[in-house]
Amino acid sequence: MDTAVILDCYTVEPSGLGVPPYLSTYVRQSWSALRSANPAIYVRYVTIDDLRWELNGGEPLTPGPQSDPLTYSASSNRGNAIKLLQDATTVVVVAGDAVPSVHLHAHNGSIDEIIRILACVRGRRVLLGPMANHVLEHADQYAGLFDALHTHTITSADLVSGSRAAAAYGQLRADRQSFTDLVAQLGWEPVGEIELYRGCTRRRFCSFCNEPVKSATVAFRDLQDILEEVQQLYSAGIRHLRLGQQTCFFSTWNRDVEQIERLLAGIRESCPDLLVLHIDNADPLAVASPAGARIAALVAHYCSEGNCAPMGMESFDPAVIEKNALTCTPQVLRRAIDNVNAVGSQRGPAGLPALLPGINIIYGLPGETHRTHLENLRGLDELMAAGVMCHRTNVRQARAYAATPLAAMTAETPPSQEHFSTWKADIDSIWDQPMKKRIYPVGLRLQGLHSFFVTGRGTWFRRLGSYPIQVVERDAVVPRFTSADLTVTEHAPRFIYGVRDAA
Repeated sequence: MDTAVILDCYTVEPSGLGVPPYLSTYVRQSWSALRSANPAIYVRYVTIDDLRWELNGGEPLTPGPQSDPLTYSASSNRGNAIKLLQDATTVVVVAGDAVPSVHLHAHNGSIDEIIRILACVRGRRVLLGPMANHVLEHADQYAGLFDALHTHTITSADLVSGSRAAAAYGQLRADRQSFTDLVAQLGWEPVGEIELYRGCTRRRFCSFCNEPVKSATVAFRDLQDILEEVQQLYSAGIRHLRLGQQTCFFSTWNRDVEQIERLLAGIRESCPDLLVLHIDNADPLAVASPAGARIAALVAHYCSEGNCAPMGMESFDPAVIEKNALTCTPQVLRRAIDNVNAVGSQRGPAGLPALLPGINIIYGLPGETHRTHLENLRGLDELMAAGVMCHRTNVRQARAYAATPLAAMTAETPPSQEHFSTWKADIDSIWDQPMKKRIYPVGLRLQGLHSFFVTGRGTWFRRLGSYPIQVVERDAVVPRFTSADLTVTEHAPRFIYGVRDAA
């Protein structure tokens, strides 16, 4: 029997996560394309972590009792991954981070790692994901490494030939297969990442964003198509869903409140035992609108607690806002935060607020000066003084993605290139840690967490979902996936400390 392998080296984009426990749209498209093209083919799923583990002699790279982030995510094919690659007629590599990302428990596969691994592959080699754009940009350097490149999607029709544009949703729907056998090969409880549309609904595109490059026009999925895919994932055993593979949940179907309610209600009706239903990505312009206030109420009502709507403020500096075609102002952000806080601040049974906003800040954009950092600190301090509640803040450096306006903009070296670590520490001190104290006060009991990682600090606990709060039990080594309730004791900028309830 012919065998194909999906080698998941993980993806990270502004509009979606493909790092375990998230099961990306790229992996599911690969699964469906391979099986639709050849119904008799035997498709196996392996992770870059599996390969690292086998290449290290069947041992983690970090000695116990601490967890090893390089070999953490194991599929059911660990121990046989190299042989599967050697015997496969087709290997689809899913890879690429379009934005800088740091994960406690995962490291994306690098191009150098992939080159070494592909040396053992005798069959057809296919690349899918943001890394394909990098390979195309440096074609001379990577000539002959892959037989086909897919930058956005993969289907049975273009599996061998490659593709440079996103496939029609109708083709993806026609290819889609049962995910039961795929999910059975995962070594973790997955969060299914759901795409609602592609492209950006804004009239002016931010200089750094790759979404308009992926799709110059906006294309919304049919409601029934989404519900069918959700039902397929649910039938495969997935009980955690994230509506996260798009630029803004609130802008789905051009802020059609009634249609969005049909989506959320339909998911709840067809998936009665769903444990988590979360969203990701929220354009503050959409959230600040009257329709945005109504959509926020729907999200708080239909989705599960601990939900987050991250909003791209990007910069509080008017000069940076103007130069990079950013459309959010501090006033717009405040209205958006107020709309979310008005309906999402109440806590659920597990102790988490129903829905809170998040804020994204980017350093390194054209127009940045030392004043930019002062404007960011001032803007965040005003929000803190106003008493708002925010779940998380993501501070990162800009990355110029191929074909974006930012890639063509020439500028002097921004001051954040030298000062990023100290500027980020400032935000941690004046905003992130105080906000953690506001949202997760000492004595708050958080229920339904599970242990997932051990470092020198202790054991890390979380729930599954969209940017879950991480709770560390100091100096403890707790077996992975141990369920526990923890009471908050201390706060750090990016996580909190807690103690487990006495047995």
